[in-house]
Amino acid sequence: MASSRVDLDGNPIKPITICMIGAGGFIGSHLCEKLMTETPHTVLALDVYNDKIKHLLEPETNPWHGRINFHRLNIKHDSRLEGLIKMADLTINLAAICTPADYNTRPLDTIYSNFIDALPVVKYCSENNKRLIHFSTCEVYGKTIGSFLPKDSPLRKDPAYYVLKEDESPCIFGSIEKQRWSYACAKQLIERLIYAEGAENGLEFTIVRPFNWIGPRMDFIPGIDGPSEGVPRVLACFSNNLLRKEPLKLVDGGQSQRTFVYIKDAIEAVLLMIENPARANGHIFNVGNPNNEVTVRQLGEMMVKVYSKVSGDPPLENATVDVSSKEFYGEGYDDSDKRIPDMTIINRQLGWNPKTSLWDLLESTLTYQHRTYAEAVKKVIAKPVAS
Repeated sequence: MASSRVDLDGNPIKPITICMIGAGGFIGSHLCEKLMTETPHTVLALDVYNDKIKHLLEPETNPWHGRINFHRLNIKHDSRLEGLIKMADLTINLAAICTPADYNTRPLDTIYSNFIDALPVVKYCSENNKRLIHFSTCEVYGKTIGSFLPKDSPLRKDPAYYVLKEDESPCIFGSIEKQRWSYACAKQLIERLIYAEGAENGLEFTIVRPFNWIGPRMDFIPGIDGPSEGVPRVLACFSNNLLRKEPLKLVDGGQSQRTFVYIKDAIEAVLLMIENPARANGHIFNVGNPNNEVTVRQLGEMMVKVYSKVSGDPPLENATVDVSSKEFYGEGYDDSDKRIPDMTIINRQLGWNPKTSLWDLLESTLTYQHRTYAEAVKKVIAKPVAS
């Protein structure tokens, strides 16, 4: 496998050891799968939980046996972190609190998780001359310039006012009282620190800004593969409503616009970053699919149709209901109007473009979630009741 694989410049790809922080999460589990099945690389998988990568860890007959090693640790409190980073050639940091409902209700945890807890990772990589791929967020862009224009302004149709560019677009956040921006501010500050480490101390880094990566194993279904209480992100919220035959809640009418990209497409982009350091180092990359743009209301309506196809059940008669952001998220919520990624830099540097349509990625995700939910319900029904 190693001898036949080459990078984008035709050079042989040498096996490396990757320290992956947050390997047990949605993105980490898909990235681990990709690395095990298609590359010769070794992964030191760090996380508090390993449920989503158990299938990679348990069977000793797998051809990748010995190339993935799980280390159960919390990067806040574990002295092993620096040693594991030293053992690797590359560190990928996926660890974060990244659920919008938490930004209002747990702003301190959100800031600590996304800035304070990431500081040692950056420090150890810089001090030990280790390459870093850090996962940020499209939220660092905040609101678009276009959102401040009058609603009838023709300039709102000009891409210059709403398409988000890594090296040009400003980061515009709401007021301090709008604690929803605690996440974006923390993520922006760690980006600036990483960039400064590169400029002043020679840290080799790549920053990834995901734009709504969607697919199997994302977020959680409350009470099934996550806490009973809690509000996951929009697609998982809608999935949860569909699975339980409840109306989809459209926050403030679902007028915000978003783009969605399939996890397997996005992981292809990350693998290109891993294996092409000469092209990826020092860059910030948007990773999204501008062709899959919809309002949240349109997303909900499409999901109702896709789920009906997947489950065989007729759609609910009243499939959506409008709720206020205050009612849904609590005091201090704010939002951006549009998030459309410019793809110029990633296309130029890595030749990457997304492939999967919104319908197809929704069908894949909802098929997985419908099956997972049905299996979980069967287990609950079959569980003996204590007398």
